[in-house]
Amino acid sequence: MKIKVCGLKDPENIKAVTALAPDYIGFIFYGPSPRFADSPDADILAQIPSQIKKAAVFVNENEENIHKLIDKYNFDVVQLHGDERPEFCDSFRSRVKVFKAFGLGNDFDFKRLNNYVNKVDYFLFDAKTDIYGGSGKTFDWSILERYHLDVPFFLSGGISLENLDEVKNISHPHFYGVDLNSRFEIAPGLKNITQLEKAFDMIKQTTCK
Repeated sequence: MKIKVCGLKDPENIKAVTALAPDYIGFIFYGPSPRFADSPDADILAQIPSQIKKAAVFVNENEENIHKLIDKYNFDVVQLHGDERPEFCDSFRSRVKVFKAFGLGNDFDFKRLNNYVNKVDYFLFDAKTDIYGGSGKTFDWSILERYHLDVPFFLSGGISLENLDEVKNISHPHFYGVDLNSRFEIAPGLKNITQLEKAFDMIKQTTCK
């Protein structure tokens, strides 16, 4: 199971999370978010080891600005949380991996994802809310049984130390990784390193079985 830690913005906190060696580390470029990275220190991001993939998170951002930020910070991943169409997602795949996020509720129609096959590299399934990202809310993970495409997915939305054992029991063949964010924070954008260490240990124990 891959580990992604998202919503970072404090330079020292970025270094501390990097030291835990997650598989992915995410920076949110969406102004209304309390985890808005704004203009992260390029030197700090350049020091992140290459095996840790850097993800830039956007919500209905224009194509030009996304390309500028890829160039500036050498991002490996673009994560799209808005109403982005399949062709828009596909336009970045010659440069980076593309994650497309969807908020899931009990009435979610998985047929919506069909047009994104071969246009994105991964899906990210979050809880359906009225805001974009970082709500700390979970959804009924049993509805993942209705997902039958071959595109691997990350699970997001309210994952915490309290429910991580339940997450580890999800047996879907295309469950690829977890996205850890708001439930591992001291304040928005400031991660609790002690809690993350415990989560990493729990996940690695599962991976090693």
